[in-house]
Amino acid sequence: MNIDLTGRLALVTGGSGQLGRVMCRTLAACGADVAVHYHRNAAQAAALVAELRALGVRAHAVQADVTDEASVLAMQRDVHAALGDPDIIVNNAVIQYTWTTVLEQPLADFDSQYRSTVLHGVLMARAFVPAMITRGGGRVITINTECAMQTAPTQGAYAAGKRGLDGIMRVLAREIGPHSITVNQVAPGWMISEDHPADDSDAQAAYARGVPLRRRGTDQDVANLVTFLASDLAAFISGQFISVSGGNVMPTI
Repeated sequence: MNIDLTGRLALVTGGSGQLGRVMCRTLAACGADVAVHYHRNAAQAAALVAELRALGVRAHAVQADVTDEASVLAMQRDVHAALGDPDIIVNNAVIQYTWTTVLEQPLADFDSQYRSTVLHGVLMARAFVPAMITRGGGRVITINTECAMQTAPTQGAYAAGKRGLDGIMRVLAREIGPHSITVNQVAPGWMISEDHPADDSDAQAAYARGVPLRRRGTDQDVANLVTFLASDLAAFISGQFISVSGGNVMPTI
């Protein structure tokens, strides 16, 4: 079976980032037109758009602050004018910060994680799902993390935001499922990426020893699952939290 997304439009938030770039390329390689969201890195987004267009698909870069309602609505209008209404949205962007203990983490970090995960997901749904309802179908795919299950020391703000994200996505799946719109979460582990290549550090070796497959995965592994969930092959999969961690975390019944 081949994944064919020809005629579909995908919007990837954080599309200019390390994981976002691979997802955009993979979706485009399967024929999807792609709206590449960026927050600050306009040059990176423009370069990626040129790369995607060279694959023969339509592509457009769009700037927005995904934690701000007016900005997300402006992004919706921009994408609609340039490419149309997305069939697929991938909520990938998140604010990065320095991890430390709950007792030491600045309160602003807890707020930033809530805004860039939970509120991000809500604003994207409000901006883009109504058009999916009108068409009678669509895909909402959200990037979560294995940390939501690990809840390890220093993960407090990140895990709190991502666990809240899990709750809102499960509710959304139930609410919009009757319109043939699937809602799923992809939860990567500590992946090898363009900006974070593999090395021989003790930290990476220790992490790999704890993974049943005894290695770290890649950002391409994440993009592959996102693309599958965006396709017709996943038409009856919804409300799921799917780990891409080599078995490092295992969601249970």
